[in-house]
Amino acid sequence: MTQAFRVAVSRDADIVTARQLGRELATKAGFTGSDLTLIATAISEVARNIVAYAAHGEILLDLAERNGVSGLQVIAQDHGPGIADIDQAMRDGFSTGKSLGLGLPGARRLMDEFEIESEVGKGTTVVMRKWRR
Repeated sequence: MTQAFRVAVSRDADIVTARQLGRELATKAGFTGSDLTLIATAISEVARNIVAYAAHGEILLDLAERNGVSGLQVIAQDHGPGIADIDQAMRDGFSTGKSLGLGLPGARRLMDEFEIESEVGKGTTVVMRKWRR
């Protein structure tokens, strides 16, 4: 039986919690070393976006498996303002806030799979997966 985590995200402390639980679950999936850091960093980036742009949302963390390969799935979802232009938001350096604009594109680079759906006025969902090698 998998041990999934659901982390409500509305403040900086929740980012830390999501990151720690993601690292813990990734360890159970067999990840080690730098992969744990990459996963924790990607979780931090999407959780930070929730706090900065949507005020509140959640991170769902769960083990994944495909073709006998274990991994970790991270789903970040919110009901915030949404992203009007996803292509633009996925470009390094673009930000509607005061950040460096590296969060979403950085998270995409850190993980093996990255999907984003967003609707203005309804919110954003990011699904990321990392697979053991």
